[in-house]
Amino acid sequence: MPGTGLWRTKSIEQSIKDTDEPDTKLRRNLSAWDLTVFGVAVVIGAGIFTLTARTAGDYAGPSVSLAFVFAAIACALAALCYAEFASTVPVAGSAYTFSYATFGEFMAWIIGWDLILELAVGAAAVSKGWSVYLETVLGYLFGKGTKTTFDIGSVTVDWGALLVVAILTTLLAVGTKLSSRVSMVITGIKVAVVLFVIILGLFYIKGANYTPYIPPGETGGAGQTGVDQSLFSLIAGGASSSFGVFGLLAGASLVFFAFIGFDIVATTAEETRNPQKAVPRGIMGSLAIVTVLYVAVSLVVVGMTSYKDLATKAGDGSHKTLATAFSANGVDWAANIISFGALAGLTTVVMVLMLGQVRIIYAMSRDGLMPRGLAKTGENGTPKRATLIVGGLVALAAGFFPADKLEEMVNVGTLFAFVLVSAGVLILRRKRPDLPRAFKVPLVPLIPILAILACLWLMLNLTVLTWLRFLAWMVLGVVLYFGYSRRHSLLGKRQAEGLDEPVKAPDA
Repeated sequence: MPGTGLWRTKSIEQSIKDTDEPDTKLRRNLSAWDLTVFGVAVVIGAGIFTLTARTAGDYAGPSVSLAFVFAAIACALAALCYAEFASTVPVAGSAYTFSYATFGEFMAWIIGWDLILELAVGAAAVSKGWSVYLETVLGYLFGKGTKTTFDIGSVTVDWGALLVVAILTTLLAVGTKLSSRVSMVITGIKVAVVLFVIILGLFYIKGANYTPYIPPGETGGAGQTGVDQSLFSLIAGGASSSFGVFGLLAGASLVFFAFIGFDIVATTAEETRNPQKAVPRGIMGSLAIVTVLYVAVSLVVVGMTSYKDLATKAGDGSHKTLATAFSANGVDWAANIISFGALAGLTTVVMVLMLGQVRIIYAMSRDGLMPRGLAKTGENGTPKRATLIVGGLVALAAGFFPADKLEEMVNVGTLFAFVLVSAGVLILRRKRPDLPRAFKVPLVPLIPILAILACLWLMLNLTVLTWLRFLAWMVLGVVLYFGYSRRHSLLGKRQAEGLDEPVKAPDA
């Protein structure tokens, strides 16, 4: 029996039944290949073009490749749990929908609110990075001095970020299939650039740059002390999170940002033909592809250039990128190609992050936890209202606000979602063993428990300041739930009226 109040659960059958409501019905036109493209499109982006060099220079040294392996293991464990849930509950909303069926409404709201942090902040941050690369590319074409920002009084407007968000919002409003086709073309370009980096970089590798593989820990570096060092380092009495074992672990938590996105595949389950098979294949396929590419790129970059030359520059805080390694070896023309590839790469990252954000809001609105009108779909089967609102909010954040330290904010939100999804597999196996599962996590309960422990471990290695910001965001979410969502919940109204069918709420 479903619970009441904060812990009332929405049955799997009801979630699936809701997908057939005419006013909020999504069009099923995506294949396993489309989902794999979406996964690779969003995962290969900011992480591989920017985080690799920065993490090597400030945290892990040459062992950044091992940091990627650690992060990939945690992701793979969680991906197995996502695949089982998505094949069992092929409904938009990803971790939010899964949590509603297992933990109850309050936790579902919390995870939905958490995913808004992950996806909206991530899209805004990557839009800022896209604008930076656009400025670099425009400099090649029209000469240095071309800017993607301008000042209005004391406010700096980032027109580059506004431009990319406006274009991608239009694409998403037109239809998911068109977005997939555009994503496929751009993804092909950036994968080619990544392979170019690996192959060309092999000719400039120096064996001495791999020694020491794990540099000895330092008293401080890049400001990684106090609230800026990892929580685990602080608890364990470490002086900082710069290099050594603490640096390697902190690096794994940071490069986890590079893997964020494969879970977005699960948010498109409701728009997928044969989701029981296509979604698990899309999730696991995209994760396998990007892991191989990430480890290869990280080995090449630290082999080309000493990790000390990749450290964040003191004073102005500027970060090194993949292009830095090639410029250091006198291959400036390759650095130019990488800049073009990064511009293409970040385009699809922003698009798929926004797609995932829209689907989360759509699912929450359909349940009444957000204004119901946001779940309305047009003739092309996409939630245009939610798409336009998400586009506007991301444009506001990316166009008018600075985007510092956003990677870790995104990481903590995503890891929290992974923990709940992994725990949810255990709960649903016990509560509903009768459900048909096209994909099953092997070695239950071992794999879900390992996924939970791995994600919690990575969370402990994020900074104290990140934890404080995350807690503040969660407190705001609790206030909104009790102020609006609890009173407007369709599940709550149905239970209050003793109805078996969902209550039809008025448009908001």
